[in-house]
This record gives sequence, C-alpha cells and structure tokens, in this order.
Amino acid sequence: MEETTSLLKPILNIIQITSAIILVTIILLQVRGQGGGLFGASDGSFRTRRGIERTLFQATIVLSVFFIVISIISAKYL
Repeated sequence: MEETTSLLKPILNIIQITSAIILVTIILLQVRGQGGGLFGASDGSFRTRRGIERTLFQATIVLSVFFIVISIISAKYL
C-alpha cells in the first residue's frame, strides 16, 4: 500500500501542476479576447459566446472541476 502511495504522489503532483498551468493559460486567453474597459468590462451589453470563445469558456469549467477533484484527492489520500 505504501509503495503505491509513494508512486502516486509525484504523478498527482505533476498532473496538478500541468492542469494549473493550462487553466491559467486558458483564463488569460479569455481575458485577452475581452477588450479594454474597467476590469475587463468593455461594454454594458450582453452578448453570447460563439466559436472559440465558447470552447475556451467550457474548457475552463471542465478543467477547473478537474483541478479541484485532483486537489481533493491529493490532499485526502496523500
């Protein structure tokens, strides 16, 4: 049991670090596409996300849930 834990810990750490880097990159790509304005709000009108913007938004949600799950597993079992 201890042997699998010692092998699992570095793997979970690598997965957590890479997912964090990818998550930060995706978030920065979203902010770059927003335009100027105060705190990223370029205009007050509502608009729908389309194309790559929608894909980045959905990927952010999926990756953040994945990161949280990996963090909980890492904290609980290791």
